Formats: sequence, structure tokens, C-alpha cells
Amino acid sequence: MASTFQRLISVAIVGVLLAATTACSPLKMLNALTPDGTFDKTEGIAYGSDPRQKLDVYVPRHPMQNAPVVVFFYGGSWNSGSRGDYGFVGEALASRGIVAVLADYRLYPQVRYPLFLEDGARAVAWTHEHIRQYCGNPQRLYLMGHSSGAYNVAMLALDPGLLGAVGMSPHNLSGWIGLAGPYDFLPIQNPQVRPVFFWPDSPPRSQPINHVTRGAPPALLMASRDDDVVNPTRNTGGLALKLREAGVPVQDLYFSRTGHATLVATLSRPMRGLAPVLDQVTAFVRTTPTQ
Repeated sequence: MASTFQRLISVAIVGVLLAATTACSPLKMLNALTPDGTFDKTEGIAYGSDPRQKLDVYVPRHPMQNAPVVVFFYGGSWNSGSRGDYGFVGEALASRGIVAVLADYRLYPQVRYPLFLEDGARAVAWTHEHIRQYCGNPQRLYLMGHSSGAYNVAMLALDPGLLGAVGMSPHNLSGWIGLAGPYDFLPIQNPQVRPVFFWPDSPPRSQPINHVTRGAPPALLMASRDDDVVNPTRNTGGLALKLREAGVPVQDLYFSRTGHATLVATLSRPMRGLAPVLDQVTAFVRTTPTQ
């Protein structure tokens, strides 16, 4: 009975989200339904001098020392988004005993590729250096992102030059998690994304799939079967195949009751009945060997 009720609530929430207007964004609605008793939050920490170079840390209310750490980057086609819109992600991870770091980064038109990736690398470096102050273990460091944020973490995990520029390496990561990520998207079809990557001269090195090498961190890739924004077969399936061919541990999962946006929304309490995304993230973080 409880599971049936939960599914009905999830379906109702989806209907509300799909009908929501910009005056009442779906993300704000999810945050309004998110409890705050599972975490302590430190917000607005600067990891650079630009106003966009800030992050929030969510620590489990009853933390254990040396807790695993997940740095999360949101999506938005590299031209929109705010860490404050994803409080439900921080709560979800903290509720499972994970220290969560949610980072903003500079967006187009302020910057183009690869400068937002440089921001991501600096946020990861800040986390690696300071997270012990928040009960986190820098040797159990994971990256996670949704949509363009999943692209960001894929690049940070696969292109060693990005973390190398801040004195780190992909070997400092225990793993990474991609939700509905674009990993192989040339030629660019989305007109909003084209200028971000200098279309029509978009560099092949901008594609995560071109950076796969043996020894890359383990990956958990999740997507929606009916994603009409980012093709799951080409992107999630294609990258998973290439990682396997290189001998990199990878698991790719596909869900039938979610779409591009609702995949990340399943991390929120009202929508967890749609897909076991949080359970899979928790299992991956708990069982992947430390790098």
C-alpha cells in the first residue's frame, strides 16, 4: 500500500512539474518539499575571485569522520543554472551519509569552453584541500553531474590536463557519476550550445569520448530511455562501451519512467519512486574502491 501511494504521489508531482510555469519553477517546488533536518549547510564559500566561483557544502546532521564526498555540477546548457536550485540534491546525498559540495561555475556568454571546466577543476581542488574541515575524506572523492554538468564531470575525470592544471589528477578521484550526460555531441545541433563550443569550429578535444584511456576512474552512467534532449544510446551507451573497451570499470543504467529533467529530480524525496537513482549513487559510493 505504501509503495502504491508513493507511486501515485510521484505521478502527481510529475504532472505538476510538467505544468509548472517559469513563475514557479519545478526546481523551487522540489526544494520547497525538501526537509532540512538531515544536514548542516555552509553556503557561499569562494573557490575563486569571480562571483560565480562559489560553492555550498552539505554535511550530514550526524556525520561520521572521513565520510565520502560528492561534488555535484548542475546542467543548463552551460548558459544557466544556480547551485541554490539544487538543494534537494545536497539533502539527498547528506541523508545517505555523504558530504555534498554543490558548485556554481561561470556560464556563457561570460565564458566559453574550456573556461567553465577550469572552474570545475578549481572547485574540485578546493574540495580536496578543505573537505576534512567538514568531516569529509579527500581520498573518497567522487564527482557527479546532470546534463551539461555530467559533461563537466566527465571531462574532469577523463582529461588529465584539467585537474593537472590545479595540481591534481583523475587518480585523485574514486569515481564519477553522470546523469543524462552529453559525451559525444559533434556536430552540435542545439543552437543555444553552438556558440559555447565555437561552432562550426568546435574542437574534437571538447568531447569526453575522445579522452577515454585505461586507468580512468570508475564510472556510473545513468540515463532515461526516452530522453529527447540528449540521445542516451549515442552518449551514455557509446561512452560506456568505450570505457569497457579500455578496461575501465563502468556501469550504465537506463530508466523507463523518467525523462531528461526528471532523472535528476528523482533525487528529491517526492520523486524517488520513479527510479532508484539515489540508491544506485549510494551503492556506487559505498562499494567503489578508494583510488
